[in-house]
Amino acid sequence: MTAIPSTTVANLRDLGGTPLPGGRSIRDGLVLRSGQLNRLDLDADPVVAALGLRTVIDFRTDAERADHPDRIPAGARMLVGDVLADKLNSAEMPAAVQLKDLLSDPAVAEEHLGGGRAQALFADTYRSFVSSGSAHAAYRMLLTEAADAGSGPLLFHCTAGKDRTGWGATVILALLGADEDTLMAEYLSVNPAVKQAFAPMIEGFTAAGGDPDIALALIGVFPSYLRAALDEVETRYGSMEKYVREGLGVADGTVEALRARLVA
Repeated sequence: MTAIPSTTVANLRDLGGTPLPGGRSIRDGLVLRSGQLNRLDLDADPVVAALGLRTVIDFRTDAERADHPDRIPAGARMLVGDVLADKLNSAEMPAAVQLKDLLSDPAVAEEHLGGGRAQALFADTYRSFVSSGSAHAAYRMLLTEAADAGSGPLLFHCTAGKDRTGWGATVILALLGADEDTLMAEYLSVNPAVKQAFAPMIEGFTAAGGDPDIALALIGVFPSYLRAALDEVETRYGSMEKYVREGLGVADGTVEALRARLVA
């Protein structure tokens, strides 16, 4: 995976170049991931303009999209797959969509997230990526579009580009044959970019007396988060292939097309 030095898109990365067994790798420039695109400006960002994006998949909630609408390249398709819709409809508000609110008040953060509760909430959210119907629909869309050459270069994202987006990348890489060490390394590789993007917020939170461990639990990604989702796959389905086939409802032919298109 290659970080792309964009000036207007946070945490932009190309899945291309990720190593696979047998000396193979993922083709460059076909599937990319990032944070939200509300500041995208192709005139000021020739690096992103050169990517030739044709499809954008937005994993954010209705409220997130309304607060920070994406700006997408002219002629590109915008698709929405709200991963957390079912969790929000159950009256639960995942920490992943409350970062700014939670980091604005150290006392509230301590009350709701102290003592390891932040990590537990994220683990629960990651399990919902595997179990909920809205997540199934979103990740089915991702795999179907990524397998279709007509989608052109595709970018998928959430807000920070670390949790919902991180699971999407994990599923793609696992289907293409990446081993678990590669999956974990790719997942964790976003930490520097995410921490840089949220640095002012973290500094303000800790300066106001907030617990830095809570801030890091909200901002960063950790092995235990991804492990929660992988364990949920194992518990519910037994394998990533069965999760994709039975949980997401993705046909074997689509998986074969995904591999043919993306594996070099």
